[in-house]
Amino acid sequence: MISQGAEQSPSRDARLDGAGNATRRNSASDTERLATLFRYGILDTPGEEAFDGIVRLATKLCGTPVGMITLVTSERQWFKARVGFDEVETPLDRSICVHALPEPTLFVIPDLTRDARTMANPAVTGPLAMRFYAAAPLRTASGHGLGTLCVIDREPRETGLTLSQAEILGALGEQ
Repeated sequence: MISQGAEQSPSRDARLDGAGNATRRNSASDTERLATLFRYGILDTPGEEAFDGIVRLATKLCGTPVGMITLVTSERQWFKARVGFDEVETPLDRSICVHALPEPTLFVIPDLTRDARTMANPAVTGPLAMRFYAAAPLRTASGHGLGTLCVIDREPRETGLTLSQAEILGALGEQ
């Protein structure tokens, strides 16, 4: 569903490592991934019903109060669409989606307080603490992970998603 548009400059968000290279494919600092993301020209654009509808459908089907389409830069995650969450972006230190970028398929964390990658995250420890997370990575045809379609619950879900929910979330993410 992401259509390629006018190229945007990566200057606001792109930071490279000391050698100017990414250290891990589809990491937040992956230079090829970032260049691809900026070429789409979608960052900081107004909301669109097509994206909003996908997030509403994902949250209803997965029974979660929060859902988002995120795009991850080297410094922030920006939300193209969101349900149950007021902020339009967050810094990467509050991002759970950044961990889904290198994953080839659906990424699920049943209890964010028990996962070493997320247990100290302010989004997990703060007043509106998130406890369950599931995401379909949003990939280009060349394999670059640009962000996620994610669903979030404020309660842990030890069993994660049902097979049907997982299949639907994955299919929606491919849109």
